[in-house]
Amino acid sequence: MIHLFKIHPLTYICLLISFITGFFKETIIFTLIIIIHELGHILMAILLKWNIKKIVFLPFGGITIFNEILNKPLKEEFLIAIMGPLFQIAFTILINNSLLHFYSKIILMLNLIPIYPLDGSKILNVFFNKILPFKTSHKLTIYFSYLTGLSIYVIFNKNLVLFLFISTLIFKLKREFDNHEFIFNKFLYERYLYDLNFKKIKIVLNEKKFKKDYYHFIKKGSKVIEEKLYLQNYVYNKI
Repeated sequence: MIHLFKIHPLTYICLLISFITGFFKETIIFTLIIIIHELGHILMAILLKWNIKKIVFLPFGGITIFNEILNKPLKEEFLIAIMGPLFQIAFTILINNSLLHFYSKIILMLNLIPIYPLDGSKILNVFFNKILPFKTSHKLTIYFSYLTGLSIYVIFNKNLVLFLFISTLIFKLKREFDNHEFIFNKFLYERYLYDLNFKKIKIVLNEKKFKKDYYHFIKKGSKVIEEKLYLQNYVYNKI
């Protein structure tokens, strides 16, 4: 359980600076809201029986990292993503404190910005996956994140704190962009290796059109190939 939680070194530095500058109370409230927010994600994940790998607390937020396959149901992804903000809102309503309300609004607005890996981008990605293939959805989420980050840079270019916050997210986004093909192949390999239970069926032209929550049949000329067989050939050609 101890190894499940990780506090980023910068968090300790921020706490020390806040103590020296007289903002320790505000920092504690800010941190409490972050913990409550992450608790919403964690409780829903436990309810849905997701495996939690690590919970990382950062100066400006927290990240719950899961040890799960990419082919989890979209409904579950949405519930886990939305439960953090909802849990935070419920907590803020119950506690009558003006300072807590002020910081909660800030955290909520920042967290719902559609930039990876914030909750806003996860909710947006679920929406994309509902109507588009997995590969396209992942790329669109990345591009939309870059566009949002650039817009914030332009509009709030004089806000140093926001600049540093967005810059940290852009760094993580760059890594996600570089790993796009790896993530897509992982998505396909999971479907080949595991017996996943999909209730919906879709006929597509190739693996790039595969969607989450669907089992596929691939049309090749006059033939229709079942997904497992198609992926078997795909995997062997990659090796």
